[in-house]
Amino acid sequence: MKTSTPLSRLVLPTLAALLAAPLIAQAQNIAIVNGKAVPKARVDALMAQATRQGQAKTPELEQQVRDEVVLREMFMQEAEKRGMAATADYKTQMEFARQSILIRELFAEHAKKNPVTDAEIQAEYDKFKGASGGTEYRARHILVEKEDDAKALIAQIKGGAKFEEVAKKNSKDPGSGENGGDLDFAGPGAYVPEFSQAMVKLKKGEMTEAPVKSQFGWHIIKLEDTREAQFPSLEEVKGQIQQRLAQQKQAAYRDEIRAKAKTDYKFMNLN
Repeated sequence: MKTSTPLSRLVLPTLAALLAAPLIAQAQNIAIVNGKAVPKARVDALMAQATRQGQAKTPELEQQVRDEVVLREMFMQEAEKRGMAATADYKTQMEFARQSILIRELFAEHAKKNPVTDAEIQAEYDKFKGASGGTEYRARHILVEKEDDAKALIAQIKGGAKFEEVAKKNSKDPGSGENGGDLDFAGPGAYVPEFSQAMVKLKKGEMTEAPVKSQFGWHIIKLEDTREAQFPSLEEVKGQIQQRLAQQKQAAYRDEIRAKAKTDYKFMNLN
């Protein structure tokens, strides 16, 4: 004969499930504000945003985020109660926000699918390194306003005065004067043409025989040393190169979308 199932074995699991349901729902919310649940998903989303921006995930940050989410719900309910969600200005701002979010996601998706590769970074590095080759010059200079003053200082130096001391006392260049006129190592392209042309003709230790005129005044130039152009290692500039290439890819994608679109609008600036 088949034994009947006790009623308690059927009723108790059902009651347990009914009692557990509110607890499960409560676990998905962090608070109830004026009868409306505030979902935990908002806290998770805001925490993810904060950590993406570089903030450390700490108990203190999580509490701040929870507080912020609940406060937002309170303020939002008050704004809705006052009818602000129905105003034209609110609807306009919401449309701008919608556009911004969609555009951000569009370009984020493109960046994810088209990352800058190590090979691209290496190629860009090699290109810049090749273009930056040549000789660097370490020069000193004395800058004065009048040609006669420059000639008098040249005579002093030829008479035994130290170039560095004369520069400290007389140079009008605030950047180098206090350092004895020292300009450190730089390529010829770092200077105005008149200065560069005179500098590259000098041998180590030589000084210009006559003052050199530029838009800044009159220069007396002394060449201290030369060396092959220095270039930072790939690791030192990898981040900068990666960022620049990523920006270029985004710009190309932007131009591609714009070129495919059909419009009668004429842009004032296509850059």
